[in-house]
Amino acid sequence: AKEVSFEHYYKTLNMKILFSLSVLLFSYTSFSIAQEEKSNHLQFWESLEQHCGKAYAGKVITAPVPKDFQQQDLVMHFLSCGEGQIRIPFVVGENRSRTWMFTLNENSIQLKHDHRHEDGSPDDITMYGGTSPNTGFAKLQYFPADQETVDLIPYAAGNVWWVSITDSTFTYNLRRVSSDKPIRVEFDLTEEVEAPAAPWGWEN
Repeated sequence: AKEVSFEHYYKTLNMKILFSLSVLLFSYTSFSIAQEEKSNHLQFWESLEQHCGKAYAGKVITAPVPKDFQQQDLVMHFLSCGEGQIRIPFVVGENRSRTWMFTLNENSIQLKHDHRHEDGSPDDITMYGGTSPNTGFAKLQYFPADQETVDLIPYAAGNVWWVSITDSTFTYNLRRVSSDKPIRVEFDLTEEVEAPAAPWGWEN
């Protein structure tokens, strides 16, 4: 009787072990498939969200450096994330007029530039940018100028912005088709800096 009991216990234990391993294997496989099936633009979005609330210093790494940026501290701040939108003020010295606004769409991401005066009122040139024409890359998204931008700034019809993000860097890039002088600002994501004051018009 004892031998039968032991065999029964042994078989039951083996079945439990096999069942547990099957569950783990299924979970891992499902997770792997989900990761593979996750769209590039969603992976990019999640990379941005990981930095919410944090601020980083940057520098222009193309020449010539735009006049407004010369001898100025450059700081980006992942100010807010939620409801499909990420707001990132780009502070240049004491100038807090610029905010990059990323909006998540079903199969794309939109980038807009919110420009404000010091009193919080919108600049005449604001909310220009574009929407990624496809799901892009997990680490890079590009944004050709949209019709709103062309209506607002006719000479910007050929503008293309692109943003890349890795574990260590975030880069903001602008290329004007009519110009051979691209702009590239690179931020070091390995070291946080003190968050700046809220951008103009966003104090509340």
